[in-house]
This record gives sequence, C-alpha cells and structure tokens, in this order.
Amino acid sequence: MAKRRGWRGSLLMGLMAVAALGFVGTAQAGKAELKGNFQVLSDEKSTHKPGKVQLTEFADFYCPHCHRFDGEGLAILEKEFGNKLEAVMVGYPVIPGKLPTAFDMYEQAKTMGKGAEMKRALFRTIHKDKIGIIDKAIREVLIREVGLDPAAFEEGLASAKPAKAFEDGRKWGDRIKIQQTPTVLLDGNIKVEQIDPENLKLIIHSILDGDGTRK
Repeated sequence: MAKRRGWRGSLLMGLMAVAALGFVGTAQAGKAELKGNFQVLSDEKSTHKPGKVQLTEFADFYCPHCHRFDGEGLAILEKEFGNKLEAVMVGYPVIPGKLPTAFDMYEQAKTMGKGAEMKRALFRTIHKDKIGIIDKAIREVLIREVGLDPAAFEEGLASAKPAKAFEDGRKWGDRIKIQQTPTVLLDGNIKVEQIDPENLKLIIHSILDGDGTRK
C-alpha cells in the first residue's frame, strides 16, 4: 500500500533531513533557480506559463492526509499566491476496498464547471459526515448542493467519460511513480512529496521569482 504522511509530519521529517544532510534541492527551470525540497522529473515536460504556477494534487478522497492538505495546506497556498496559483486534483486511490464513485463524481463535476465545489463536498461527506458509501440518494444531495442538475449529472456519469478521465489520471500517477498521497506536481514536472506549505511556498516563490512576478 502506498505510504501516506500528513503535511505536518512531512515538515518535521524534511527539517530533520536538511539538518542531518545539509541539503536543500535546487534546480534550473529556464533562468530560475528553484529552492526547496523537490524532484525534477526529466521525462516530463514543463507546463509552466509566465506569472502562474500549476499545482496538481494527486490525492485519494478516502485518505485523511489528503483531506487535511486540501482543507488546510492548499488554503494557505491559495491565500499566499492568489490567482498566480492554479490548483487541480487528480484522483489517485491508495485506500483499498473503496468504490471509484467519488472519483467519477469529481471528474463529472469538473466537466460541468463545479470540480472544486464537488471536491470539497466529497471530502466533507467522507471524513466529517463519515459516509463511506456514496449511493444514488447521497449523490443527488451532493449534486444539488454544488448547484448542478441531477439528471444531467447522472447522464454524464453513466457515460464512460468520467471513468476514463479517472483512469487516465491514475495512469499518470503510476507513470511518475507516486508513492504516497497527497503528492504535488508543480508545472508538470516538479514532483514534491514534502507537501508542507512552507516547502511548497519556497518552491513556488522561486518559480515566480524567475518570472519577476513574486507577490
């Protein structure tokens, strides 16, 4: 089973590693020297656009660390960087024995312009409301909550498209060797497993510094 750590634990482990080894990752991305703890994936292309950083969060809706990062860590980053940060989640299941319904619902909501809202609703339902099985009745409540039409949503969900999008995301995670959730990918090729906000802020600021657009 994939390893999972909370971002608070990742921060402590990361600081211990830096203290012991005296190492902080640096790399060249264009003209910018990146700072922080990260791995540049040489086989993946950068998707960087000047003035913006794309954050892809590989997460499992049933993973408590993913729920915490999405509700706390990501909020810190969004407050820090505002519209300079584009965040999206890619479903990557690591908790065994769970149906893919939540992931398919998220993918369908994304196509209808409500991905972020559905993501929050699903994390809350699973971790705060303690509802582990999302049946049709629960789906309808969540669909209405995010402001979508249940009939149109269910029609889209019944097509193969959400399931294919979920599977494509899982294969992407396999390709870049996701070992734990949540794991963050910045601008398509900067893999970050130490996902505490301070490390991520350091890396993102260094990317934006290279564009001359630090907040």
